[in-house]
Amino acid sequence: MKKKYVITGGAGFIGSHLADALAQTHEVVILDTRVDGNQNIRHLTTHPHVTLIEGSITDVSLLRRICTRADGIFHQAALASVPRSIEDPVSCNEVNITGTLNVLLAARDCGVGRVVAASSAAIYGDDSALPKKEDMVPRPLSPYAVAKLAGEYYGSVFYENYGLESVFLRYFNVYGPRQDPNSDYAAVIPRFISAMISGEQPVIYGDGTQTRDFISVHDVVRANIMAMEGTVTGICNVAGGREVSVNELFWIIADDCGFIGSPVYLPPRPGDIHRSLADISRIREVFGFVPEIRLEEGLREIVSGWFNGNFL
Repeated sequence: MKKKYVITGGAGFIGSHLADALAQTHEVVILDTRVDGNQNIRHLTTHPHVTLIEGSITDVSLLRRICTRADGIFHQAALASVPRSIEDPVSCNEVNITGTLNVLLAARDCGVGRVVAASSAAIYGDDSALPKKEDMVPRPLSPYAVAKLAGEYYGSVFYENYGLESVFLRYFNVYGPRQDPNSDYAAVIPRFISAMISGEQPVIYGDGTQTRDFISVHDVVRANIMAMEGTVTGICNVAGGREVSVNELFWIIADDCGFIGSPVYLPPRPGDIHRSLADISRIREVFGFVPEIRLEEGLREIVSGWFNGNFL
């Protein structure tokens, strides 16, 4: 049955991939602060099932208007950067906490059935216990992590008090096409690929022994849709379930790119954690989600697209 879904941050990296998948069979409303001319969604501007609206989740009146008769909201909008949140905690609070509250208010007031929201593994902080499980005590190390945790708490409170169903997906390190390599806060994979293809030395913050748990954006889209179609509420990790060091990641990408140089090591960035590995048993149990794309396979997709002049 065709449904109406609102995607906040729908012109972003993950949101645009989500819009691609949903627009095949559903009505999709994309809300983003940067719609006009955005390369991520240029192919959706004339799509018969897609409506593009430029605006912010800080505007609760706008949210109420676009969420009317919506069946669900995929909440992807955020200031998604640990360094930026440390530099500007006020803006982080306004968008990531107040904005999430606004989304939940609009969902409640418009009778939306379910919200699936992007949370973050940053909530776990640098607790040495691995793998990270959803019932661990949070140890946020940045305003960004605090904001994501506050959003989860709001989701729980809205379920208890208003019956609004929500699922908050704790993303680990998501990668894939459309990640911007030119941003000051770009993720490590597009930065590595962009530098190597340009013949420059990639930068590694720290000694490279820090680890991450990577997951393809295509798998993340599947996790979001399965969470929307499910009945369970609460928190779930979304990750590949594999611990990979940044040094190992460098050599995998270097092999794909034919790069024979070495990285430049700089001091660690404030707020970055040292090790990360997810327990993904809960999302498998409650929604049946299992990641399908191995890191090596996903990286080859990106590198191949880049060499072909199309990394979007």
